[in-house]
Amino acid sequence: MTESTTDTAEVIPPYTTGWRLVAVILLVVLTVGVATGMGMYEMFNAQIVHLQTKLKNVPQTKYVAVLLDAKQAPGMLVTFDPQDGFLMLQRLTDIKEGPNDSMQLWDNTNSAKPVSMGVLTPKLRTAQLPMTEKTLSKVTQLAISVENRGGTEPGSQPLLPYLYSGALILKAL
Repeated sequence: MTESTTDTAEVIPPYTTGWRLVAVILLVVLTVGVATGMGMYEMFNAQIVHLQTKLKNVPQTKYVAVLLDAKQAPGMLVTFDPQDGFLMLQRLTDIKEGPNDSMQLWDNTNSAKPVSMGVLTPKLRTAQLPMTEKTLSKVTQLAISVENRGGTEPGSQPLLPYLYSGALILKAL
């Protein structure tokens, strides 16, 4: 009798183990890549939120005017930030009101009938007047006059000539 021993143990060819090793390595690389991508996506979203918050805190000047004196020299810088709701008036000269005087801001769009927009606080380098964007949207010309202490009576005309005047410009953001 011939004894034949058949070895039933399966022999794995050497190139198959190599492919399995490559597949495991690629799976690990793919997993690390996906995790890194998701981490970067979350970091990117956090940066966007941070920058949006920071941008909200930055003043956004929407209206601007440089009011000129009689010699066409700049005398007052006027800006408006809709987030604050204040018209900012910065003096560019050293002219100050007398003890019995006040500076008053006028909407001079209709020069025949100027409308008072408020009285500036005396002796401040930068004054603030509460204002709405709706009010300013109709204004094209501004002027400042020197009035008696406290400004004119409601409905009264300003004393002329104006100390400063100029155009109010809607600035592109």
